[in-house]
Amino acid sequence: MAFLIGDACVDVKDRTCTSVCPVDCIYEGDRKLYINPAECIDCGACEPLCPVEAIYIEDDVPDALRWAVADNEAFFTQPLPGRAAPLGRAPGGARDLGPIGADTPHVATLPGGRRRPSS
Repeated sequence: MAFLIGDACVDVKDRTCTSVCPVDCIYEGDRKLYINPAECIDCGACEPLCPVEAIYIEDDVPDALRWAVADNEAFFTQPLPGRAAPLGRAPGGARDLGPIGADTPHVATLPGGRRRPSS
């Protein structure tokens, strides 16, 4: 069972979680981050560092975010908008792949409003 990132990350993408992930399994979409369930080792290092409390272990996802379980997996197993093929279950690490520039159709259509204030 892996961790996943909910909708509180949409338009925030703080990325603090990526700096502590020992297996580099947190990938950057256009509007939010995604944890690859096939690469996550369930260490939990990312969860306490999330400033918007968007990271959950799969079994503890609130009912209102149950959609995120399948949506998170779809980020890796379904072709994303503008891409011909899915990223795959083991795309090789987020740092090497870099920002994906696309989200799942569900996340792409979520309303905005969680943007950080400009500094």
